[in-house]
This record gives sequence, structure tokens and C-alpha cells, in this order.
Amino acid sequence: MLTNIIQGIWSFSGVALSILVLLHSPKGDGIGAIGGQAQLFSSTKSAEETLNRVTWALTVIFLSLTVVLSAGWLPK
Repeated sequence: MLTNIIQGIWSFSGVALSILVLLHSPKGDGIGAIGGQAQLFSSTKSAEETLNRVTWALTVIFLSLTVVLSAGWLPK
């Protein structure tokens, strides 16, 4: 029972982490700098900081649960 709950949280955190990583804005200008379109849409700094904090929190949760589940520390 406990293992199933932990696996559900682990799965959710993995999917949410993937989505949050995709939501991050790129750090480099990329090919948009050539045409001058690099800063057409800019996000607020506080939203980016919140996104970073949530991403790091989910990373810690995901990696911690990965260790717990793979080490076999939970009863079956």
C-alpha cells in the first residue's frame, strides 16, 4: 500500500518535472538574435524565480523517491 502511494507520487513528480523543465525560458538568444527578435516576449523575474524553486523542489523529491524505491527500503 505504502509502496503504491510512493510510486504514484514518484510518477507524478517525474511528469511534473518534465513539464516544468519545458516551461523554462531559454537562456541564450539562439537564432532569434540574428533578426532582432530575441526580446519580443519577456517574462517577469519573479515568475522565473518561482519556476526555478518549484523545479528544484520537484527534482529533490523525484531523486529522493528514486533512491528510496530502488534501494528497497519500503515494505512490500
